[in-house]
Amino acid sequence: MSWLGVPASIPPEPTQQALGYPSLFLLVLIGALVPVVPTGALVSSAAVVAVHQTAPFALAVVFVTASLAAFLGDLALYWLGRRGVGSRNGSRWLEAIRARAPEDRLAQAREKLAEHGVGVLVLSRLVPAGRIPVMLACLLAGWPLRRFARGNLPACLAWAVTYQLIGILSGSLFGKPWEGVAAAVGLTVVAGAAPGVWRRLRKPAKAS
Repeated sequence: MSWLGVPASIPPEPTQQALGYPSLFLLVLIGALVPVVPTGALVSSAAVVAVHQTAPFALAVVFVTASLAAFLGDLALYWLGRRGVGSRNGSRWLEAIRARAPEDRLAQAREKLAEHGVGVLVLSRLVPAGRIPVMLACLLAGWPLRRFARGNLPACLAWAVTYQLIGILSGSLFGKPWEGVAAAVGLTVVAGAAPGVWRRLRKPAKAS
């Protein structure tokens, strides 16, 4: 499967699968550690391509690959963050997590975590830019890795299902894979940008 670009001629399915699944796993794993990769768009695009394949379990493999990579990436980042919490001098990873968690979002995450516990992790994966503040709240609350993993597993499964459904919908509406990929990417970009736009629009209203 090829999701990073639209080639002039589509390679056969075995070639797509041999290249696509490892690429999807690696990119989602990296995106969980360093949020510069649009992992949601990748999963949606992969689902679009899977919809147009004849392999009976293509969508299931996309789901397993994406959710496993997200889960392992989150665990690795949390483990690195815990090392920083337990160190006198902190760590670059912990500081990177702090830098991506604004104070207002962190305060809100800590409050929700105290009220609802593990359930907040599931929602944090579905809300754009919600994962890191909640992860930092768990770190500051002293959650052990095992407890974080128990809550993060259903979060990653829900995240993979959500973005895969976007891809399935886009792939079903368009006859050509590249059209579905373009629609899926557009939907994920809009979904990711909408909360930030909404917060900026509400600030002037609150100030007045």
